[in-house]
Amino acid sequence: MPTELPKAYDPAQVESRIYAYWLDERVFDAEVSPAKTPFCIVIPPPNVTGALHMGHALDETIQDLLIRWERMRGREALWLPGSDHAGIATQNVVEDMLAKEGLSRHDLGREKFLERVWQVKEAHHDRIVDQLRRFGSSCDWRRERFTLDEGCSRAVREAFVTLYERGWIYKGARMINWCPRCTTGLSDLEVEHEERQGHLWHIRYPVEGSDGQLVVATTRPETMLGDTGVAVGPGDPRYVDLVGRTARLPLMDRPIPIVADEAVQPDFGAGALKVTPGHDPTDLELGRRHNLPSIVVIGDDGRMTEAAGRYAGLDRDECRRRVVADLEALGLLVRVEPYTHSVGTCSRCDTTVEPLVSEQWFVRPEPLAEAGLEAVRSGRVRFVPERWTKVYTDWLDGLRDWCISRQLWWGHRIPVWTCEACREVLVAREDPTECSACGAPADRLRQEEDVLDTWFSSGLWPFSTLGWPDETPELGYFFPTSVLVTGYDIIFFWVARMITLSMILRGKQPFDEVFIHGLVRDEHGRKMSKSLGNVVDPLGLIDEYGADSLRFALTSLITHGQDITYGPDRLVGARNFCNKLWNAARFVLMNLADCDPNAALAEPDLADRWILSRHNAAVETVNTELEKRNLSQAASVAYEHVWGEFCDWYLELAKVRLYGDDPAAKARAQATLATVFESLLKLLHPIMPFITEELWQVLTEGQQGALAVQPYPTPCSQWADPEAETQMRGAVIEPATAFRNATASVAREFGLKRPPRPAFDITADDRWVIPLETHREYLLATTGAAGVRVHTAPSGPPPTSFSATTSTAGLHVTPDLSTVQGDPAAERSRLQREMADVQKDIARSEAKLANPEFIAKAPPAVIAKERDRLAEATEALAMLQARQESLKGLE
Repeated sequence: MPTELPKAYDPAQVESRIYAYWLDERVFDAEVSPAKTPFCIVIPPPNVTGALHMGHALDETIQDLLIRWERMRGREALWLPGSDHAGIATQNVVEDMLAKEGLSRHDLGREKFLERVWQVKEAHHDRIVDQLRRFGSSCDWRRERFTLDEGCSRAVREAFVTLYERGWIYKGARMINWCPRCTTGLSDLEVEHEERQGHLWHIRYPVEGSDGQLVVATTRPETMLGDTGVAVGPGDPRYVDLVGRTARLPLMDRPIPIVADEAVQPDFGAGALKVTPGHDPTDLELGRRHNLPSIVVIGDDGRMTEAAGRYAGLDRDECRRRVVADLEALGLLVRVEPYTHSVGTCSRCDTTVEPLVSEQWFVRPEPLAEAGLEAVRSGRVRFVPERWTKVYTDWLDGLRDWCISRQLWWGHRIPVWTCEACREVLVAREDPTECSACGAPADRLRQEEDVLDTWFSSGLWPFSTLGWPDETPELGYFFPTSVLVTGYDIIFFWVARMITLSMILRGKQPFDEVFIHGLVRDEHGRKMSKSLGNVVDPLGLIDEYGADSLRFALTSLITHGQDITYGPDRLVGARNFCNKLWNAARFVLMNLADCDPNAALAEPDLADRWILSRHNAAVETVNTELEKRNLSQAASVAYEHVWGEFCDWYLELAKVRLYGDDPAAKARAQATLATVFESLLKLLHPIMPFITEELWQVLTEGQQGALAVQPYPTPCSQWADPEAETQMRGAVIEPATAFRNATASVAREFGLKRPPRPAFDITADDRWVIPLETHREYLLATTGAAGVRVHTAPSGPPPTSFSATTSTAGLHVTPDLSTVQGDPAAERSRLQREMADVQKDIARSEAKLANPEFIAKAPPAVIAKERDRLAEATEALAMLQARQESLKGLE
């Protein structure tokens, strides 16, 4: 560690060294310590083949802030790291790699393909870990987990078999969301719905045995090839005579029945609905009610099946074009109109999903919903902000069967085997060695080809990572975990899965609190995406600004569950704050060279009493806001205290004694300086760990261990000093501020490049005269004024337009302008021109208000606004006249 500080803070020279120091000192290691209260966060596992983005940066910043804070508060804080195998996403990455080599996964076969995926996983893993370490994440890396590691795989099998044995997992044919690109089924949550501009095609369906016809409207004309009926509203006078008859399906020349059903919306199109049970969930239910067959005309690959007749083999989009052209040629296309509708797309590849009836594995919703609702309604799980509780419960109230099987190779293979000899189905925790029914050997047992939904394994994450299904010491000590930090976008994907599965399998909540944050958007409020070109790489920001600047900027933006608008100005401000802290540290170190570390804070000066009291208030507020998860408020309080009170005021006040001739006064200032600055580093550490650790090591000469494990500041009642705060505010801060503001106005009015620093007068009542005289040196030090004269009211000089009155003590602060060198004549001329303009405005308003017709006809609000305008102009004129008066005698 360095023994002195360079002139400027360079994060690149500090961060990697400090992180290595933390690892060497094992400050992130957490153990089962019954004497201490545990605090545990399991990291939302990033996709192993992904790159961390701004959402991750926000997520890791919040988690690390809480972990570091609790660690310093004396709790046994475990932040458990890991990554997710991310089935579809990772398989897509590897398949894209193979495609560039002219290969597919089928060319390699399952075993070779999985070997390739594991290689890619290992290559990407180190990048993920490095990125997390660049953020400063204080994870216990000894405990790192992966959703496909041996322990998690055991947990997945245990969960699947347990739910199956309870009758809550089943295999059946249901309509699911199918992605033709990924060639797998998707859960409802893996489908993103977006509004698209499409068309509504109106098509004639001839009625058999008559010249009549039905006109149906559809957004997907290619699916008509699988129609098995036409439905109309019961009692619809347009079609009441057609119910029970038969229509002729265009292009397929197939008779289909006309039925009446309540599901038909009479105002959609012409009130007749084509029924395609094979490709629409609503139609499937309608078809079942009327015993209509289901015909699949679009296959797993998005191409038309043999059931599509002459359109077989066509891509579904090309089929649509052909169908529309053929209908038009036959005179059966009535019209086409623009139509905006919701289209479901795969969340992984953006391909339009296809509703298909498919045999899949499902989890029944009832036990999940019941367990998930109980966890929240009983108070076991608390959402912060609380409003997200209703979002969560509303979703569970409408929960549907969860499709958990995926037609992929990468993932947890479903632990179900079918015996080729006797067709017995075996569901087992361990690979079976023989058929339990007929004794056939293992090579006659065929395991399910499908893998489980990624969210099934990640739903077990809070307890599988701690050793479940074994009852490990870690599971007994750290579970339930303390807080889950996540964005609101995966409440349904992940949060609900974890709560429901934990309640079912463990009988406990997975975490006590769910801290929900918003999404990071660009400065225009847009979601960050590659297509918009507004994606920001957090590692690039760390390279440019440093990790602490990024962490502080993000923390200062966090509001309860609201989206965060990111802009580069935030990073600039945060970097300036780091530099301010660094420069303050250099000042402190330079002035503590001869400090007696054992000097007591005896007989503290007013400035010492004030900064200790203000620091005590900041410590109390920061802790309170962190408890409430008001992270931005905590950051704001710390910022204002460090910059506005410690740096801008106390350091300037301390110079009076540090550079003075009184050794005892200097020692007291040094003791206060050291005490407060050390505490400030601790206060800021959870948000800005790198720079604070570096400064701590230099300040303590490396003799007190890591800052990361020092006790976090707590309020000290002995430091609370309301009288000192009032005295400092009334006798120093407010008059000095008033003087600065006044001289800034003088500079503007006199055309000066910088504010002058003349002597100034303070007029005060009797009780403030002695404090002002006592702290005259502080006033001079903080204003740079040539002098200060204190008068007892009302003997002071008359006020001018540059005078100011303070709020605490009611002081009148007046700069002495007799020594100010400017151009009063030019200023007087400018004021006269400005007064002439204001007088015209006054005359215009007075004339309007004196007009009886205006008063009689104008609305009351307009009249009131005009009166306000007149009052404002009159006040402005008075101020200009006072300014002009103050220039007398200066020409």
